[in-house]
Amino acid sequence: MTVDRDMPVRTPPTGPDDRRLDVVVRKLLGHSLLAQGDQQALLALPHAIRRHEPGDYILREGERSTVCPMLLSGFAYRQKLAADGGRQIVALKIPGDPLDLQSLFLHVVDHNLQALTTVDLAIVPIAALENLVKERPAIARATLVDILIEASIGREWLLNIGRRNALDRLAHFLCELVYRLRQTALEPLGVIDVPMTQEQLADFLGLTPVHINRTLKTLEEAGGIRRSGRRLTIGDVEVLRRIAHYSDIYLHRREAKD
Repeated sequence: MTVDRDMPVRTPPTGPDDRRLDVVVRKLLGHSLLAQGDQQALLALPHAIRRHEPGDYILREGERSTVCPMLLSGFAYRQKLAADGGRQIVALKIPGDPLDLQSLFLHVVDHNLQALTTVDLAIVPIAALENLVKERPAIARATLVDILIEASIGREWLLNIGRRNALDRLAHFLCELVYRLRQTALEPLGVIDVPMTQEQLADFLGLTPVHINRTLKTLEEAGGIRRSGRRLTIGDVEVLRRIAHYSDIYLHRREAKD
């Protein structure tokens, strides 16, 4: 069967030997239709590979950004600091996420971006990305949709922190983690590790570590999570869904099918 290069398709492309940006293409295909030619153009973006260790800064607030890091492996987070030094984590980034598409439009970084685990990044020059979105309307649309979906996730996080109780809040956060990881997975996920400590979960969810510990015990007793020493893994996702009354509409995972 011959595939028209201008026909929107969701199957990841075959072609270049260097396929390190595959996971980013899969992420965009989760919400946007991209022709094979568009997918190949994304894979061909110039980039350098960089590794960061947990806690390393990837971007700092106030910097002028000239690159867009793409998260190939590991987890990262956006955070803001209050005047008294208090930290609020405002976004979790997973493999496949472009980390700074906003710098296509806004040139000063307005938050800190740090590695949560060891991460591998593809560092793409903003200028190369700008040229690509000018030349290829479907890629321009996909980048805009990705920015809009991140804003949608941010609205859900505001609701989660502001109005849900601790049990619902944690269950909802864990459901989101599962659903987002499934989007870029090449095969069904096995055991899913939660890549953060109780202290970090407290920062993500606006709770104290003591409160997180009590809430984890409740979820463990219900079968939603499993713990072994300091390791925390997802248990029965349906249990978490019921507790959180979870709906994934805000992830807009079906946009590419419409």
